[in-house]
Amino acid sequence: MVRESVTLGFLLVYIIITVLTTVIKAEDPYFYYTWKVTYGTISPLGVPQKAILINEKFPGPNLNTTTNNNIVINVINNLDEPFLFTWSGMQHRKNSWQDGMPGTTCPIPPGQNFTYHFQPKDQIGSYFYYPSLGLQRAAGGFGGLRVNSRPLIPVPYADPEDDYTVLIGDWYTKSHVALKNNLDSGRSIGRPGGVLINGKSGKPDGTGEPIFTMKPGKTYKYRICNVGLKMALNYRIQNHKIKLVELEGSHTLQNSYDSLDLHVGQCFGVLVTADQEPKDYYMVASTRFLKSVLTSTAILRYEGGKGAASPEIPKAPVGWAWSLNQFRSFRWNLTASAARPNPQGSYHYGKINITRSIKLVNTVGKVEGKKLRYALSGVSHVETDTPVKLAQYFGVADKVFKFDTIKDEPTTAETSNILVQPNVMNIEHRSFVEIVFENHERTAQSWHLDGYSFFAVAVEPGKWTPEKRKNYNLLDAVSRHTIQVYPKCWGAILLTFDNCGMWNIRSEILEKRYLGQQLYVNVGSPELSLRDEYSFPANGLRCGIVKDLPHPQPPRDSI
Repeated sequence: MVRESVTLGFLLVYIIITVLTTVIKAEDPYFYYTWKVTYGTISPLGVPQKAILINEKFPGPNLNTTTNNNIVINVINNLDEPFLFTWSGMQHRKNSWQDGMPGTTCPIPPGQNFTYHFQPKDQIGSYFYYPSLGLQRAAGGFGGLRVNSRPLIPVPYADPEDDYTVLIGDWYTKSHVALKNNLDSGRSIGRPGGVLINGKSGKPDGTGEPIFTMKPGKTYKYRICNVGLKMALNYRIQNHKIKLVELEGSHTLQNSYDSLDLHVGQCFGVLVTADQEPKDYYMVASTRFLKSVLTSTAILRYEGGKGAASPEIPKAPVGWAWSLNQFRSFRWNLTASAARPNPQGSYHYGKINITRSIKLVNTVGKVEGKKLRYALSGVSHVETDTPVKLAQYFGVADKVFKFDTIKDEPTTAETSNILVQPNVMNIEHRSFVEIVFENHERTAQSWHLDGYSFFAVAVEPGKWTPEKRKNYNLLDAVSRHTIQVYPKCWGAILLTFDNCGMWNIRSEILEKRYLGQQLYVNVGSPELSLRDEYSFPANGLRCGIVKDLPHPQPPRDSI
């Protein structure tokens, strides 16, 4: 009897170990997609124009996934020009090869394909994808990207009745080629022709089909992203409160608003309850900080409701002070879980010592006497024929660009001039860094960092000085990947650079990015190890001077 008990005990232990080992080794699920990128004709503002479609759709298909899923997308480029997608907000842990920026990835040539493979590792939230080359984003090619929480991870609100994606953005009737020619000749792209909501421009005249339908008494989640080129937009729903619950992958304190400002590149997750009289209501998106406001509407319809929406749409706020105060009201939900079971607030970023402080001063000027350029700390970035990441990986960086051409604390003289060249900065792996964006221009900025989320600890008027640190929010600033900086203001972010790779910091205002307001950050591994960064993918595209070079010695795998 004793021997049988011992045998059964060992058997039970063996079964438990086997099951645990199987669970640990089980790979996250794979999801496969094929996207055909083509031209098509659309008329969202009443003017026929050539657009970039994905599987014949404008906007493109919504990519709906869950934390840690493997996303495999075969992109077939049927355009007559090179093409790339970037996945705004995806961190691509150890894998900047999949980021899809011109500095990390060779473009997909016309008539060819490339298969992206990435994982939203330990991420949740609302994001979008778009073309990253030239001015192609002005022609479409963008779509929503949502990352749902895993079933066992609690979410700090009840499951909504449905989950909707809302893509808002300014829109130009000129082609992306014409807009690019404007910039190449030294001119601005000017003001947009209108505003789109999910690819359409509506007027408050009671006509048109509803964009979404809601059941009376039910609560819905809306994922709103500003996918435009230039203008900050205000979003609101006639007669309804908007409860903010998620901002770029972080759960927020659940404050209710009459409207929300979304700067270019930003995404919010909100809850809306159908608690009004059952009829139609207008969803509204309008430009901010323009003397002549551009507005678009879309119809929300209550199921079984009767009656058209009122033509009196709610007005947007005026001035950037209102927008700044709203930014300050956004707070991290410290007790909520994000992609992992542990509470967001268990990471005490405010108690970590800053190891490096970098000030990035954005300016505008003209070079060669007449050509418009935008700069960061005196350098206006230009893309290279060989992506800077590939040049570094293949050991030919010195033939393509120079590291660290800007200083951490640039002088007034250095920011007064504009030097046109690649802008690549080294940052030590796992260093905790403060980055200050100082906006010397007369228009608002929207900054984005690939590969990371950061804590947006302050935005204030004036110029930054070290004494301003006493005003930082070191407790519950939202962890996100964008920050807006208003005219003649500064913004500060804190983060640990723990994700090896080559990552883009850019203005999300497309003409500013295209004309130089961006740079690349190289976060290198102290040891060449797959533990820290993946190797160049087997299907990776080559171009420029690395096209025919032998593959470098693979890194030592210390896993």
